[in-house]
Amino acid sequence: MNFKQNLLVRFRLDRKLLGLLLVWTSNFLMQAQVITSPNKNLSLQFELTTNGVPSYQLSYKDKSVIKPSTLGIEIKDAPSFMDGFSLTDSAQSLVDDSWNPVMGEEKIIRNNYNEVVVTLAQAKDNNRYIRIRFRLFNDGLGFRYEFPKQTDLNYFVIKEEHTEFKLAGDHKIFWIPGDYDTNEYAYTTSKISEIPSLMKKATIEINSQFPIKDLAVQTPSMMKTADGLYVNIHEAALINYPAMSLNIDAKTFKMSSHLTPDAVGNNGYMQTDTQTPWRTIVVSDKATEILASKMILNLNEPTKYKDVSWIKPMKFIGV
Repeated sequence: MNFKQNLLVRFRLDRKLLGLLLVWTSNFLMQAQVITSPNKNLSLQFELTTNGVPSYQLSYKDKSVIKPSTLGIEIKDAPSFMDGFSLTDSAQSLVDDSWNPVMGEEKIIRNNYNEVVVTLAQAKDNNRYIRIRFRLFNDGLGFRYEFPKQTDLNYFVIKEEHTEFKLAGDHKIFWIPGDYDTNEYAYTTSKISEIPSLMKKATIEINSQFPIKDLAVQTPSMMKTADGLYVNIHEAALINYPAMSLNIDAKTFKMSSHLTPDAVGNNGYMQTDTQTPWRTIVVSDKATEILASKMILNLNEPTKYKDVSWIKPMKFIGV
């Protein structure tokens, strides 16, 4: 092979490699969505895996809070919203307003966040799609699944919600056992990896209790990382939907949603247009800021009462 032939072969190979690189880059840019909190401390990245599975990750001041974690909804007796998705649309927006609570510690609450809404369709059936809405506040992240009105989806039953929270380490955690009937256990402080050995002792006998068979803890789940970061996982706007506990993988430090089933084992009866509650992750390097966070209040639905003048703060003594 002479010099010209060798150069021509290399040129063709380089063009093929460049073409592959452009396709890969274009595909990545179409799938990956990145937003930051208004103060730039928090960063969220959403993308689809090679199998079309929704995935997100969260960082705070360049520290990993949630490692790449998958999202999905399993539907009973119908194709599930788990994989095979393609990104058909995304929209970002900034909101900065305020509102007046009926009562509470503050008269005015600021509602400031960056939002991205992704629309995902399944390649096997483009008439079925969902939206996932992410709101990134200065003090944390809220996200939820949304099921718009559509031709091929009306009434459906949720078999399980598969929301993951892959933590970045073996954090200290303040927890009580997962239970369908009670939250009146004493709190245990331990490492995540120590939960299996402590669960039996922590599940004290209570008159009304129904412990979750899986290794699970209740929300809100409060944690502290080795470098002093506080992380709180909970939910907001819990309306017409089962409460969420958290299954624990003590080896990989992964938490995953565990919904409270009804008597026949179903986890939610839905009709489009509808949505799930918000899944919330409050993050701060100060414990007091976790307590002071108004993120969950901002994510809760506003009151439907037109007249709230009759609502007054009172003192109550329980017996």
